Amino acid sequence: MHRLTLIPGDGIGPEISNAVTKIIKAAGVEIDWDIQPAGADVAETEGSPLPERVIASIKKNKVALKAPVTTPIGKGFRSVNVALRKELDLYANIRPCKNIKGIKTPFENVDLIVFRENTEDLYAGIERQIDENSAESIKIITRSASERIFEYAFQYAVKNNRKTLHAVTKANICKLTDGLFLECGRNVAKKYPQIEFKEILVDNLCMQLVQHPSVFDVLVLPNLYGDIVSDLTAGLIGGLGVAQGANIGTDCAVFEPVHGSAPDIKGQNKANPTALLLCAINMLRYIGEKEKAQRIENALMKVLETGKCITADLGGNATTTEFTDEVIKNL
Repeated sequence: MHRLTLIPGDGIGPEISNAVTKIIKAAGVEIDWDIQPAGADVAETEGSPLPERVIASIKKNKVALKAPVTTPIGKGFRSVNVALRKELDLYANIRPCKNIKGIKTPFENVDLIVFRENTEDLYAGIERQIDENSAESIKIITRSASERIFEYAFQYAVKNNRKTLHAVTKANICKLTDGLFLECGRNVAKKYPQIEFKEILVDNLCMQLVQHPSVFDVLVLPNLYGDIVSDLTAGLIGGLGVAQGANIGTDCAVFEPVHGSAPDIKGQNKANPTALLLCAINMLRYIGEKEKAQRIENALMKVLETGKCITADLGGNATTTEFTDEVIKNL
């Protein structure tokens, strides 16, 4: 029996959380879920979108599955996602990007993975209002944070038989900050001669990703570029509805989809649980349930490939419940 934290989120979060936990249970994985609500609704009742109990639960259980929570744009509370990463030092954001049979996309043979440094850069949140007409934000890049994301990415590449790793920066302009990040990549690369190390500017990368993405393998980026590029790569394989993510630290791991909480379809039984389910599959492998993770993945891929019982965002008309039942049927 595993004891894991579950953050159901808000918007469509509770619906897709329910779907995924139902599939996991049907696959025979025994999990005692420590359910910890967070987000906009919790902020109204508890005064914070991320109460201390949530952090305490993850620190105790070490692993969490998190559904999307709403983050206000330009006002209100700071992102729960960013706060979690800082509080738990979840320094590696990992975003696999691989074509799925049955989902039509402009490109084939896409199979890359984005490693985004998750704790600093402009996301450090150091901002100030200079005067009525100007504001500034400080970009933080440190050697320690840069070296550990490259170490993690190179170790992953070796373990998973990847061939090439690109360090992605704008070091021609941000010579000190991005320059330091790139320098760390070059230094770490010397320890892994079996992996081909390449350098690319982020704007050039974006152009090439929408022309011939299949040439890329492992990408390592500072926080802001990583955020933007990982959403771009999600678009290459069908959008955020099928994009998974993981935030890994030394002591804890949080697995979460990258799409939003979609409050416009909340409670309508229309939401696609695929992204959260892919996160859960990755989480199961992380905790050692590799055989059952593979069973769930096989069932999911069969449903997506046949295309007979898929949700509206993928071109079908199935409800969340019908999609979930179809995956379970294919276990």
